[in-house]
Formats: sequence, structure tokens, C-alpha cells
Amino acid sequence: MSREQELRDQIIEKAWADASFKEQLIADPKSAIRDAFGIEIPAHFNVQVLEETQDNYYLVIPENPQDVARMSYESLGRWR
Repeated sequence: MSREQELRDQIIEKAWADASFKEQLIADPKSAIRDAFGIEIPAHFNVQVLEETQDNYYLVIPENPQDVARMSYESLGRWR
């Protein structure tokens, strides 16, 4: 499992366990992640948090691996 996936899992688990954190995560994801996990997300990086319900399912289409392979790690702008 990648570090990004591990962090994603930790964020979801915390949101399930802590309603206040979940509210902050939905309203201001960067601040919520910084405050809870000490991770500063760059200003140019956009983070959206959506909560699935029984009636709403969200399908995220990731970047095309062919396009990503052409880019350097630094140009991807991934946060660590």
C-alpha cells in the first residue's frame, strides 16, 4: 500500500470516528489534514472532500498513467 493510500485510510477512519474532524475536513480539507496529521498541502494543490450516502456514489477517474509517466515526480506536485 502506498503512503498516499495509507494516509487516505487514516483520514477516512478519523472522519468516521470524529464528527468534528469530518465537518472540518468537508469545509476546509487542507486545514483539517494539517491540524490532524501535520501535513502541509501546497497552495496550488486542490483537495475536495465528498461524503457518499446510500443515494450518492462518486467515481473518481485517476490521471491517465500514460500522461503521468511523461511527467517528472516534481511536476506532479504530490504532497508528502
